Amino acid sequence: MVELPNKLAQKLSDRTNANALRSLPTPNNIVDFSSNDYLGFSRNQSILGQVPHLLEAHNTLQNGATGSRLLSGNHPLYQTLETTLCKFHQTEAALVFNSGYDANIGFFSSVPQRGDIVLFDEYIHASIRDGIRMGNAKSYKFKHNNLEDLLAKCQVERSRNLTDAQIYVVTESVFSMDGDTPDLKGFAKISETYNCHLVVDEAHAIGVYGEHGQGVVQELDLQDKVFARLTTFGKGIGCHGAAILGNEDLISYLINFARSFIYTTGLPPHSVASVLSTYNYLKNQVNEVEELKHNISYFNNKLLDLGLQTQFISSNSAIHCCLVSGNDSVREMAKVVQEKGFDVRPILSPTVPEGQERLRICLHSFNTVKEMDNLLDIVSSAI
Repeated sequence: MVELPNKLAQKLSDRTNANALRSLPTPNNIVDFSSNDYLGFSRNQSILGQVPHLLEAHNTLQNGATGSRLLSGNHPLYQTLETTLCKFHQTEAALVFNSGYDANIGFFSSVPQRGDIVLFDEYIHASIRDGIRMGNAKSYKFKHNNLEDLLAKCQVERSRNLTDAQIYVVTESVFSMDGDTPDLKGFAKISETYNCHLVVDEAHAIGVYGEHGQGVVQELDLQDKVFARLTTFGKGIGCHGAAILGNEDLISYLINFARSFIYTTGLPPHSVASVLSTYNYLKNQVNEVEELKHNISYFNNKLLDLGLQTQFISSNSAIHCCLVSGNDSVREMAKVVQEKGFDVRPILSPTVPEGQERLRICLHSFNTVKEMDNLLDIVSSAI
């Protein structure tokens, strides 16, 4: 085999020396406190059982999409799913992408134009950062969830009298590495005052917030004040893919200019049918959503009982993070917890800033009170 170039080998060596080298984990059968399958939908037999019926009803009994959606890959299930998304998420139009990463790089590389400004939260997801880098707009970060810093930056940019410049304000409704939620009403107010386009990534909010898991934006009734929303299907929906929600003009623009949409084979019919089956289930069921909310509330109360709240980042989402400084320390704690039978993963630097390494705990509707009690007892003892 051809050897790896020295520059690349050195980068791997640097990661190894910093005890930050990533590797693929092996499957295990211990209690799930690490996956993004918040509602257990990836294993829901009722949802799975409806998929063959949807494929047959839409006459799409085939393994692959056969091409780009602009060519042969736009099978009938896509239109049904996008219509369902519009009704469920109370939006004018929707466009399904192959993944959340594809959706974010497609949007941010094509929508903000040269001369425009993108103001983004400093903890924004890597896919959004990559999309911004691929585009031609100038971008500036604001302090995490900090309305005052965002306000100051909006004032500065509007004071330049750039009448043709569009400003895009970008945040997440639930941050994946912290589990916290910004003041979206405050963001919407600032965006409206300074004529900015608010963009919200709802990846970790779908299935968690709202009566039927519609997300934070709809829970706060802000859907008409947000320019674009990203929803992903690989987390609370338990499937694969993503969608951009917005008005019809935005969706038409993305179909014409988002390269990650144009130049890729569409999702296979089975994937689209799985998402559609899940949404059909979700809009009629609230049991799993309520069970998840109960577990989140119980977990937070248990943190208070054990005096652990100062060790954890405050969160009302399904994501809870115990700060353990240092890659070595957090790896060791994760190992202790895993050996006790609970699948909890360490988050290392450089994924998070050095000194802010953490044990990331994901709650699910199917986790039991006993499992949560035992997990936190182990964490408390390890601390």
